[in-house]
Amino acid sequence: MANEDNQSIHNENNRVRTLKEYMNPTRTSARSCIIFPPDASHFNFKPDIIQLLPTFHGLELENPYLHLREFEEVCNTYNDLNCSINTIRLKLFPFSLKDKDKTWLQNLRSGSIRTWDEMQQQFLKKFFPSHRTNSFKRQITTFTQKPGENI
Repeated sequence: MANEDNQSIHNENNRVRTLKEYMNPTRTSARSCIIFPPDASHFNFKPDIIQLLPTFHGLELENPYLHLREFEEVCNTYNDLNCSINTIRLKLFPFSLKDKDKTWLQNLRSGSIRTWDEMQQQFLKKFFPSHRTNSFKRQITTFTQKPGENI
């Protein structure tokens, strides 16, 4: 009897799939890059807040520091006695990202973000890289007075 059960399990695992099944694979979801704190399960989500969040598309003209400041301002107006402000920020931040930024967040290694500080660091590393900082430093150290310009 046990041998028959093992045989049926073996047959199920080694089942021959049809070409149609290969053409339409089942969807599996990847684990999130964010590991939420324990108090995140008590987050009282109000969908209206999503409309208030600033959006960031990752364009060259967008300032990631300004986006974080505006995002935190909106989050600070949202009070939830059941969880911390950092949990609120982690829960809402993905809604502020659009286009290639959203893809960037979804492609981060699963479980790599545990705190709001880590999220900020990863975000700034990606969208305000060191070459951009160095460019600003170079502009500051090599500035010159233009003809007719007052100092």
